[in-house]
Amino acid sequence: MGLSFTKLFSRLFAKKEMRILMVGLDAAGKTTILYKLKLGEIVTTIPTIGFNVETVEYKNISFTVWDVGGQDKIRPLWRHYFQNTQGLIFVVDSNDRDRVVEARDELHRMLNEDELRDAVLLVFANKQDLPNAMNAAEITDKLGLHSLRQRHWYIQSTCATSGEGLYEGLDWLSNNIASKLVSKIYVGNRDNVFGVCKLHFPYLQMGTGNISHLQFETQI
Repeated sequence: MGLSFTKLFSRLFAKKEMRILMVGLDAAGKTTILYKLKLGEIVTTIPTIGFNVETVEYKNISFTVWDVGGQDKIRPLWRHYFQNTQGLIFVVDSNDRDRVVEARDELHRMLNEDELRDAVLLVFANKQDLPNAMNAAEITDKLGLHSLRQRHWYIQSTCATSGEGLYEGLDWLSNNIASKLVSKIYVGNRDNVFGVCKLHFPYLQMGTGNISHLQFETQI
């Protein structure tokens, strides 16, 4: 039957390390998100010129999160961080309607890079506490996420200052990186593995993705 369930689950449920790249336009809230996850509090931030890197411990997972500055002059440097990235967090200022097209263009430019072909995509629709913020469905449309037919993605509404939505996003990210591991090591018994793993990974999706509480179909 191939790899035994015992060996499979020992690999799945052992402490996991995941390399995550977090990018987005300047002032989207990336550094605030990073340190809210790391420290559980809001820190005073200045525009990130280079990068911040922190290890975030959550449940049974150690996330190494690279927060790379988003100013237009340094965005070409993003590609230097693509290698070995398992999950991409793209942070959007939901209140910045003037630059959402610019955000879309930068996102799709990145996703065309070969080094990110296997990375799952989590979009944080940040600053949902602001009165004129676009909701997740509107940002999904503005970013053209439905066109990502070969990418497993999810959009999560967040507020970095309160922490709302951040851990729900990490849950999805960890579960779906794990689902790619399941697919690779137990392809011949995919349905059986999915049925058991669903008990442990409630957000686990194989063949579908989520838009907050909205459903869509895609391919992985």
